[in-house]
Amino acid sequence: MDGQLRRILCIDDNADILEIAKLALEVVGGFELEVSANGHAGLRRAQAWKPDLILLDVMMPGMDGLSTLRELQEDPRVRDIPVLFLTASVALDDQEEYWRLGVGGVIGKPFNPLTLAQEVESMWRAARRRGNQLRDQRELAGVWPD
Repeated sequence: MDGQLRRILCIDDNADILEIAKLALEVVGGFELEVSANGHAGLRRAQAWKPDLILLDVMMPGMDGLSTLRELQEDPRVRDIPVLFLTASVALDDQEEYWRLGVGGVIGKPFNPLTLAQEVESMWRAARRRGNQLRDQRELAGVWPD
């Protein structure tokens, strides 16, 4: 990553959300966007494409967002990619749990397509700063020796 957000992977089982996100992030935001309709396909796409950011739906059939997040975090090829949750569940208790799990931010559904790109970029920058700090701490502790 060179300090600029360019490539975003959006994983969501709702085709309408994927279409709106595509318009909001590509047309309004100027980002390159790939989409996946479920957690398994999203994992494979993240491993192959190496996006700068992953937008991940929490509630999906099969492999839900929490399971997908765990798989991403356990894979050394993609574990450093910031993840933002897309969810209709934005209760404070849920958000605290998401933060504890290492999510970089939470975007509520429905989201505003005109401001999504700006919101995503702002959260990505903050998540990268936190991720860099965490990675430095883990390397010092020898938790993730690469």
